[in-house]
Formats: sequence, C-alpha cells, structure tokens
Amino acid sequence: MALLAEITKLEQKNVPVCERLYLSEACPLVMPYHIALDCAREGVAKAAIGTTKRGIGPAYEDKVARRGLRLGDLLHPERFADKLAELMDYHNFVLKNYYQAETIDYQKTLAETLDISKKFIPLIADVPALLSQLRPLLFEGAQGTFLDIDQGTYPFVTSSNTTAGAAATGTGIGVRHLDHILGITKAYATRVGAGPFPTELTDNMGDHIRKKGNEFGATTGRPRRCGWLDAVILKRAVQINSVNGLCITKLDVLDEVATLKICTAYRYQNETLIHPPLDTEKLSACVPIYEELPGWQTPTVGITQFSQLPANAQTYLRRIEELAGVPIDLISTGPDRTETIQLRSLFN
Repeated sequence: MALLAEITKLEQKNVPVCERLYLSEACPLVMPYHIALDCAREGVAKAAIGTTKRGIGPAYEDKVARRGLRLGDLLHPERFADKLAELMDYHNFVLKNYYQAETIDYQKTLAETLDISKKFIPLIADVPALLSQLRPLLFEGAQGTFLDIDQGTYPFVTSSNTTAGAAATGTGIGVRHLDHILGITKAYATRVGAGPFPTELTDNMGDHIRKKGNEFGATTGRPRRCGWLDAVILKRAVQINSVNGLCITKLDVLDEVATLKICTAYRYQNETLIHPPLDTEKLSACVPIYEELPGWQTPTVGITQFSQLPANAQTYLRRIEELAGVPIDLISTGPDRTETIQLRSLFN
C-alpha cells in the first residue's frame, strides 16, 4: 500500500514512475497483520524500541523464518491465497490470544492484495541481471550504521543490515563493484527513538540544534534527540562500512554556537574507551570525553567554496577528518542541493 501510494502521488505529478521502476520477485511483502503486530508490540512493551509502526520488523521475522510472502507469490493467486490463509491463522492467533488485539480479516486482505497486484505484476523483472548491465550505479542507504541489526545498538535497532555491505546483499551486485563508499554524517549527532546516546544534549543547546536543524522524524514527526558529534561512533562507522570519504551535512545549523564539542573517547567506570562497546547497557553508562573547539558565529548558509568558510568552521571540519581517518568529500551548507561544497569528485 505504501509503494502504491507513492507511485500514485508521483503519477499525479506526471512522473512516469512505472516506465522506470522494476521490482524483484524476491521482494518481501509487508502485510496488514505485520502492521497490527508492530503496533500491538509497541503498545505493551516495557521498553519500546520506537519503531515507525509500519510492520517492518514483523515482516522481517517472517522472511527469516522462511514463511514470508514475496512479490513473486502474486504471480500464482491460488497458491498465494493458501499461503496467506496459513499465515493469517498464525498471526491472528497471536494478535487475539497474546496481545488481546483485533484480528485482521482474511478475505479483505486477500481481495485488496490481489487487486493491488495488478499494478505491481507488470513491473516484475530480474533485477540483479538488469543492474549488472547498468553500472556505474548509485545506491543510497536509508538508516544509520548503528541501527544495523548486527553491528548496531541492539536491541534498539532496525530489522535489517544498514551498513554498506547490505547494498550488495540486497541488490545482487557483487561487493567488488562497490567502488566508492560515501559516509553521510551531520555536523552534530541525532537519534530517533530509544537507545544509548552518549553525547545527547537534554538542555537548551539540544533544543537549539533541534529547532535550527528541523530535527523531527520524516516518517513519524517525532522530535529527534540531538547531541554533539561523536567521533568514537563515527570512526567505528567508517571502519564497518569501508568508507572512502565523508559528506558532512547541516554545517549551517551550528552557525550560532559559541563553543563546539566533539566526543573523542568515553569514560566507563575507571576506563578510557576509544572504541564503542557492543554491550548496549555498557554504552549507555559511558560518559563522553570532549574536545572543545571555538565556533564561528557567522552564517555559512549557501557557501559553495571551502575557502569561503569561516576559519573556525574549516578547523572544525579538518578535525573531523583527522578523527574519522578519512577525507571529507562533500559539505552541505543548506537544504538546497546547490548549497554544497565539493572537495573531491566522486564519479570519475
């Protein structure tokens, strides 16, 4: 339904989506009972993860359990109906007897899904084969490194692998064809939902960054938690993703800040840690060790040349490079795509 809504919205703006869009038969389906389960779990959890309640987690569970429905199943309506009936018996039992939640109607779900399938079936293609003919390609990740199901702040993570290697896993492109990996990070740190956040600012400075940066969840509208840049986390993200270069966004959000801080290590009990602990409770107990740098307190919005940045802004960015261990390729100085400083060409 979400994909159909997006296609419809674009088509209303005369964007020929279906002339460009291809869907893999292996694409898992997020069904209404997944959404119901997601909502039910978040409603009763003692420590809610903070999901978008779009059913993503339960759909991943079905996928890993090898019982999930996939787009290719819609090519065989009778087989799809049988699989759906079995799955819905299982999930409705859980909804009713464990969560005391409303069940999902089978006939309605079947009819709606088969109706929607008329739009999607013509788009089915051998996506890995097509991609292998189209290089060079640009893949974009949608979640932060530390929301990765394996490498992230478990259990406060998403349900998938969000690191760069997942681009190969999900698309069928071989890993040796990932020529350049650009790491995107804000000039400060944010987090949506629950989970450890050592550099979080719960004071006026955090509010200032949130308002100035319009830090509210794109899907849910929830206020994002804001804090100082965490170089400990950043360096680990560079390592995990094999990042070649960085893109620093929202530099202009810090224009009015007199003194900036970068976390360079953690204090845990009597230890100094330069690597983030994998244990979430241990990470939550870490106290950031900060390095202070002077702010620039002059507008940087719209600047497109590094040399035009205030000297203190240049110093801040060069320090991020040193701590991360990789060069900065791009710097965003505003919301418009033209408000960008390019230091290295990415597509030679």
